[in-house]
Amino acid sequence: MESSRGLRIVCIGGGTGLSTLLSGLKVYVGDHSADQTSPRIETLTAVVTVTDDGGSSGRLREEFQILPPGDIRNCMVALSEDELLMTRLFQYRFESEGDLSGHSFGNLFLAALAGVTGDFLEAIKVSSEVLAIKGRIYPSTAQDVSLVAELEDGKVLRGETNIVQSRSRIRRLWLSENCQPLQETLEAIRQADLITIGPGSLYTSIIPNLLVDGIVGEIRGSRAVKVHIGNIMTQPGETEGFTLDDHLEVLSGYSGELEYDFILVNSTPISDELREKYRSDGAVPVEPRATGSISTYSQASVVAADLLSEHGVVRHDPAKLAQLLLDVNRMTLELLCNA
Repeated sequence: MESSRGLRIVCIGGGTGLSTLLSGLKVYVGDHSADQTSPRIETLTAVVTVTDDGGSSGRLREEFQILPPGDIRNCMVALSEDELLMTRLFQYRFESEGDLSGHSFGNLFLAALAGVTGDFLEAIKVSSEVLAIKGRIYPSTAQDVSLVAELEDGKVLRGETNIVQSRSRIRRLWLSENCQPLQETLEAIRQADLITIGPGSLYTSIIPNLLVDGIVGEIRGSRAVKVHIGNIMTQPGETEGFTLDDHLEVLSGYSGELEYDFILVNSTPISDELREKYRSDGAVPVEPRATGSISTYSQASVVAADLLSEHGVVRHDPAKLAQLLLDVNRMTLELLCNA
């Protein structure tokens, strides 16, 4: 990486995990980062899955033939400089007995802009400018695709909602058709100094991005530091009973055994109250390896640290996660300089 510029980071995923990560990293973007002792982030790019077909996103997708706006909206809010009115406005969800019930304002705003501009990608760009976000957001593909899964019992389900609701173990996953990535996404990956994959739902947030033609190849060919951020909890149906190794073994099947430089895991125990709450829904903490390397990725160093946030739910702490990412990137640079 050139000393005259800041870091170029690409984050690949979807759902709550991706927006949590982005909210932590955004404070380091630009010339006036929150911590002047940490590296400046020059560009922060989110690559977002587009297979959501449930809730408000699914309804708008079916009615207007647009990409699902939900995950994109959440990333915009996470990257927004305005933590008050505009953020609350974009996240506002209508509650009524009418057709608007369940829709969020941000989803409707994106759908309206797509209609006005005639281009959903342009709608993302304009919405990003309205929120003055500190980053760029690209869908993994601009094509209308669905997620398809074969379950362990041989049943084939189409659609992310159907797959999640089945709560059945997934044997394999694919997209309804071959699709191409955005050239902007590929270019961001080529120029990246740091690429993150995860956290997020393994089969419905992370892997769908890797199924888009060309994305895995660009990641494998990139000279960037590659980091997998491990999930803190298993997910009923999708990853029930999975260890860290299990997550990585499944990922390797969809990424050509992509080699990571670091794997980040939470080391802080979850409170008994929340552990019991999640256990009642079939979710338990993902068992990590505390130090060293793991069998699936012999070159990857596992870094265990306090990454936990507990506020009624189990999440990664955005600030702790962002700081750890910058720390492992600095460690890599120091090793290269001393080699």
